[in-house]
Amino acid sequence: MLKSPLAFLLAMSALASPAMAATVDARATGAIEQSIKQSTPDLIALYRDLHANPELSLAETRTAARLAQEMRKLGLEVTEKVGGTGVVAVLRNGEGPVVLIRADMDALPMKELSQSPFASTREAPYQGKTTFVAHSCGHDLHMAWWVGTAKAMLAMRDQWRGTMLFVAQPGEESGQGARKMVEDGLFTRFPKPDYGFAAHVGNDAVGRIVVKQGAFTSNSDTIRITFKGKGGHGSMPSRTIDPIVMGARFVMDVQTVVSRQKDPFEFGVVTVGSFQAGTAANIIPDTASLALTLRSFSPEVREQLVEGVKRTALSVATMSQAPEPVIDHSRGAASVINDDDLAAKTAAALRTAGWDDIALIAASAPGGSASEDYSELVSASGMRSVYLGVGGYLPSVIADYAKRGEPLPTNHSPYFLPDAESAIPTAIRSLSVAALSVLANPK
Repeated sequence: MLKSPLAFLLAMSALASPAMAATVDARATGAIEQSIKQSTPDLIALYRDLHANPELSLAETRTAARLAQEMRKLGLEVTEKVGGTGVVAVLRNGEGPVVLIRADMDALPMKELSQSPFASTREAPYQGKTTFVAHSCGHDLHMAWWVGTAKAMLAMRDQWRGTMLFVAQPGEESGQGARKMVEDGLFTRFPKPDYGFAAHVGNDAVGRIVVKQGAFTSNSDTIRITFKGKGGHGSMPSRTIDPIVMGARFVMDVQTVVSRQKDPFEFGVVTVGSFQAGTAANIIPDTASLALTLRSFSPEVREQLVEGVKRTALSVATMSQAPEPVIDHSRGAASVINDDDLAAKTAAALRTAGWDDIALIAASAPGGSASEDYSELVSASGMRSVYLGVGGYLPSVIADYAKRGEPLPTNHSPYFLPDAESAIPTAIRSLSVAALSVLANPK
């Protein structure tokens, strides 16, 4: 679900002050590098298999089985079907903190146009129709580096103590998966985490890691509105109540909630992404249905946007002397808030490990406009957590797009195809060092 490029965070941000470095010595980094070297061929094969065989939200049965198989081969305690198709793998290594590492499993209802030799051609039922399915958000990489991080932590288990909880989550794109896992006892059936780490690939340069203090993603809300009119002949509109006119008026008027009611210094977005009505040019339909996505950072702005949308819809119906519209509000994911101190400690640990392209972004800088239901895991467990941004494009690819004057494909573009051979090792290093920084240095 994370759509905002990492470059946005960098362009809009201030760098935070560095923190005291947690100790990550050469022996640990050497073990991580050796594990990456040994496992990369298998991880690339896993990535390509997952990429070619994507599954939609809450239907990730093949994907989950494959991940469970990989973790069992490593000797971890694996439980399947948590919250539907979720997978939990536990690595116990003595007394110490509990650290959660999370990956998301689901793909998107869209056609891939990347021309990759392992591009997806899969189709699946979606909302009563058949759709193409593609891993155009990067979750296939997330799963591969999730397995790779488990391998790296096993390779240096003599250097840390504690428990690692590897969570493969379904339904991130639908915003339901994290909640379903929590409701199915994720933090009562399994060790409750003290710390949590996750990462998302974006269209920044490979090797770049963004560590953001404070808000990393936005609140998300979905609102569906059905305007009720009175249908009739297109030549006799005076004998009807035209729901298309109501919908059109609403599309324009609702933007004043953002431009005239919200504080201009506060982040907020209202987008109408779907407008469906009518069947023929000469028929005025009975109803018009619209679907909106709302994004915000603060709880106050979130409520202001929701109430503004509802108020505008009711007012539009009143102006047309129409019945009240049906308003269905699905409260989505809350903002992912990174722990300030842990973010600084993580960035410092990454730098001492020898990876210099680390951007620590201050909490005062805005987060990204995308959303993530990883926040459900953070709030339900109370764990201190950091969500990382991982660059996915080779510099040569970035330069080529710039030369052609074309924008880089972002997450959810049908052309989005990060360089797996570079991004997967980068994320393994980052997540392994982040986990080691609290398992070997828990204070």
